[in-house]
Amino acid sequence: MLNVPSQSFPAPRSQQRVASGGRSKVPLKQGRSLMDWIRLTKSGKDLTGLKGRLIEVTEEELKKHNKKDDCWICIRGFVYNVSPYMEYHPGGEDELMRAAGSDGTELFDQVHRWVNYESMLKECLVGRMAIKPTVLKDYREEEKKVLNGMLPKSQVTDTLAKEGPSYPSYDWFQTDSLVTIAIYTKQKDINLDSIIVDHQNDSFRAETIIKDCLYLIHIGLSHEVQEDFSGLYYRKCQLISKEDVTHDTRLFCLMLPPSTHLQVPIGQHVYLKLSVTGTEIVKPYTPVSGSLLAEFKEPVLPNNKYIYFLIKIYPTGLFTSELDRLQIGDFVSVSSPEGNFKISKFQELEELFLLAAGTGFTPMVKILNYALTDIPSLRKVKLMFFNKTEDDIIWRSQLEKLAFKDKRLDVEFVLSAPTSEWNGKQGHISPALLSEFLKRNLDKSKVLVCICGPVPFTEQGVRLLHDLNFSKNEIHSFTA
Repeated sequence: MLNVPSQSFPAPRSQQRVASGGRSKVPLKQGRSLMDWIRLTKSGKDLTGLKGRLIEVTEEELKKHNKKDDCWICIRGFVYNVSPYMEYHPGGEDELMRAAGSDGTELFDQVHRWVNYESMLKECLVGRMAIKPTVLKDYREEEKKVLNGMLPKSQVTDTLAKEGPSYPSYDWFQTDSLVTIAIYTKQKDINLDSIIVDHQNDSFRAETIIKDCLYLIHIGLSHEVQEDFSGLYYRKCQLISKEDVTHDTRLFCLMLPPSTHLQVPIGQHVYLKLSVTGTEIVKPYTPVSGSLLAEFKEPVLPNNKYIYFLIKIYPTGLFTSELDRLQIGDFVSVSSPEGNFKISKFQELEELFLLAAGTGFTPMVKILNYALTDIPSLRKVKLMFFNKTEDDIIWRSQLEKLAFKDKRLDVEFVLSAPTSEWNGKQGHISPALLSEFLKRNLDKSKVLVCICGPVPFTEQGVRLLHDLNFSKNEIHSFTA
């Protein structure tokens, strides 16, 4: 039996996500790392000031706690004393103080909705807001009006009148052994990477991107649907292989679970989640192709079961060290995609310039593959790849072979700490390097410049691009 929550689509409380830009980090004091915070939460110290008691918090009481040394914040109905966390917060104290003494749910969702705050702040929990719980709609009465997944004609008319013609809708049909769900998007030529489907246990989810908005349908099979659509959705993926690409960079191959369709769109990222010493840690990464060259690619299953990541391993890094310790067959949680890059930027594109530093190369992998195979108007692609040493260059031989194979591609390597044998360009991103590299073939040709790397590299690069008279629409920066 299929329980249908509603014929409205997107589902109630679902998120039509528009990705926000990256945020700046502040330097933390010594002894204030994420690992130090985890140690503090495990120490048994009273971080709430209430000696283990949980209380109900009124709005009036919450407003009183609005100072750095006495700061309470409400997130989704739960109140946390974040004063002990102030010095450990990567975004700085001022960022937390924006929500001091108030409900910070909306601000939290704008800045870092993917963070597992329940795990990070569980020892700081003061209690629940003293408000009545939201009464959810009882869909059982509505289900009685549904015949084989189809709304009565009058109800369909009313729904369309309220929602307008742009909203998707769906029907479902059931036999003894099969449930078929038909989603009507009213949009032609939908790409497979605009659709995510997950079927795990008794839960079915389908997400589709239409006109830069994401719509979610979440259906429970044989049981009542739980209406919790907050946060990103994660699925457990199995580590199939990992191989060295450079001395400190690995190529990880993960296999999606059965009954999951997920193709991450070009220029978008996902979040990987691991449990580290009992605390769930989440980091964003951009999936890549298995290789730049077709002859190097691993066999891909028809339903695209593999997802690849190029990840730099930091010996003192909390997350990457744990990721590197995983054995083949272990599992990593992978979120749904996010990002604000639009494939429409490639329409009628004639020249493409790519500026990458270190693992900022990862968004460029799929962009390169797509540009050289699917943009007929493209005349030139140029990649300037900044690294510290020759040993740090990711997929150098593949890039050189691809440039030899396709004469439209030029690749330039720039090193900041080269050996005496290095004959190529050296230094950091600068007006001299960019002014020579970014010359257009024609004054009015349609161009796009993509840039990704550490925050100082990207910020400096964007400023230089504006100085070189590239317009805002001709520049897209990724957060590394």
